[in-house]
Amino acid sequence: MELFAANRVVLVAAGIGTRAPRRLSEGRISSASCYGELVTLDPTGLVLVRPGWHPILADLFRAWGQPLSSRRLASFSASAHGSVSVFVDGRRWGGMPSEVPLRPHSEIVLEVGPYVPPHRSYTFPPGT
Repeated sequence: MELFAANRVVLVAAGIGTRAPRRLSEGRISSASCYGELVTLDPTGLVLVRPGWHPILADLFRAWGQPLSSRRLASFSASAHGSVSVFVDGRRWGGMPSEVPLRPHSEIVLEVGPYVPPHRSYTFPPGT
């Protein structure tokens, strides 16, 4: 997942869905006392999902403790006439941002503010 707001790249926090105590190594979670249904181990936006579970973006943002709506992306709000734009695998998502399914190897881009051409793909690390 990639986030862009107000002409900035927004980092997705490492450690979403993990419980302290956590151990960090070079900005990456190397261990935690508990891992939830979905987790982020580093700030790259790669979301790991427990097999058999079918989450949506609302689940990720809830676990992160950040708002997500048609007008709000984390701490950023859309302009008076704007909204949060969502792209899945390079194509515009027509529904609510919170309803995007987190599917294996989907490239999800959320934007609020100036348009940033979305990536159509991402080279996932082996084994993910």
